Amino acid sequence: MSANTFINDNFLLENKFAEELYHNYSKNQPIIDYHNHLNPQFIAEDKIFDNTTQVWINGDHYKWRAMRTLGINEQFVTGNGSDKDKFLNWGKTVPYTMRNPLYHWTHLELARYFDIYDLLNEKSAEKIYIETSEKINSPAYSTQNLLKKVNAELVCTTEDPIDSLEFHKKLAQNPIGTKMSTAFRPDKAILISNDGYNAYVDTLGEVSGIAIETYTDLRAALRKRIEFFNENGCKLSDHGLDQIYFENFTENEVSAIFKKKRENGELSPEEALKFQSAVLLFLSETYHEFGWVQQFHLGALRNNNARMHRILGPDTGWDSIGDYPQAQKLSSFLNALDSKDKLSKTIIYNLNPADNEVMATMIGNFNDGSVRGKVQFGSGWWFLDQKDGMTKQLNALSNMGLISCFVGMLTDSRSFLSFPRHEYFRRILCNLLGDEIKRGELPNDMEWIGKLVSDISYNNAKEYFKF
Repeated sequence: MSANTFINDNFLLENKFAEELYHNYSKNQPIIDYHNHLNPQFIAEDKIFDNTTQVWINGDHYKWRAMRTLGINEQFVTGNGSDKDKFLNWGKTVPYTMRNPLYHWTHLELARYFDIYDLLNEKSAEKIYIETSEKINSPAYSTQNLLKKVNAELVCTTEDPIDSLEFHKKLAQNPIGTKMSTAFRPDKAILISNDGYNAYVDTLGEVSGIAIETYTDLRAALRKRIEFFNENGCKLSDHGLDQIYFENFTENEVSAIFKKKRENGELSPEEALKFQSAVLLFLSETYHEFGWVQQFHLGALRNNNARMHRILGPDTGWDSIGDYPQAQKLSSFLNALDSKDKLSKTIIYNLNPADNEVMATMIGNFNDGSVRGKVQFGSGWWFLDQKDGMTKQLNALSNMGLISCFVGMLTDSRSFLSFPRHEYFRRILCNLLGDEIKRGELPNDMEWIGKLVSDISYNNAKEYFKF
């Protein structure tokens, strides 16, 4: 690799201060990936993929959206095209992704996993497909070894309350070097207006061993599953919601709403919001009891394309940023928990960048001195986990809070090749600080600012989550 190679040692590092911060204080820190959607079965069974498409393109809705935009037929995106043809079409797409984070991620991933520094394009795609697939289809590139390659100290996947945690149990019995954990994701038990809600509740009842006929039964079943997750090493929850729900309700109202739903009655929007508010508060109070961290990913407008959702289902690339009001309900929700001294460590992620300053100031209202960085403004997420989005999040947090307490980056990914996103974030962080040192806006105090970088890269997350 030459200094002129696109992905070189000082990629995104624009001056000597940024270089020193990254190479001396951040680069070699282990990775704590405290939120992702990796398949724990693949990790427990140390899966070896047949080719690069299976690990790199399948399941990656970021790439799918780009390919569709370029006019690639769905056959070569999620359809029945061969794995090789899908890769070749991705290679054709890559040059057109310039200024999209996919261009940076793609070449970082080729470099870090495969030691390939050539640009991926239509001409190079076949050669790169052959070279990467030969490596992927070998024990050295099994899922467990892919985690070791990036120095992943901890990986926390995301599971539904009905999950058996079978593969997490296997991983606990047979440790792999990378510590594994899970996050409890009970959205399907909250979103009462969703199709299939009653069928889901039936399954939750079977799994928990509680016949769920009443709202009291539902709470008992959810608590039992929290206990089960806790016994199996879970230390955090996660919610993917359009916004925080907070409506005034009585227990009698919520019980009647749940009974109406179980009898297949039609709920009004107001009834649904009351129910969702009640369950969310119950869950959050229970998380506090167990000492969990709670995460809220807010602001996605999902499944916009009804036709393609019918054909392909959710999580296939038809979501966007929503413009939901966030501040008032979020404030009321956090205040209700705090007033009972039942507010857990909390991380709030927004998807709409217009809400950056709302979130950056909201966390300060509930950082009460009991825990360092108790309430966090989460890293740039989904459409915002790119250079501009990360920089804006870091600036908002710095201006209105303490960036020094920030727990840093995560992948939020389904791909085993996505971990260079941590490197991407770290380089952006170091360049931001290095640029301000160069301009005289920060002192040339490498020992202190280097400590800040190390903390954000690794130490803060290690202390915050206490896995």
